[in-house]
Amino acid sequence: MTMIVDDGSDWRMADVIWVDGGARNPRVPTLFQVADVDTGTITWVNADLVTHIVPMT
Repeated sequence: MTMIVDDGSDWRMADVIWVDGGARNPRVPTLFQVADVDTGTITWVNADLVTHIVPMT
């Protein structure tokens, strides 16, 4: 899946590599490991910064 990440100053599009669940409920995503679509940089993103999720069709 692809997502839009907005950190307040800028937004970016990233492909999800891995989804990490929370300690209290592992089914609730708290962190995403993503690859930036433009640069290919792999980073961890807090789920609070995700504004849109684009599912694969």
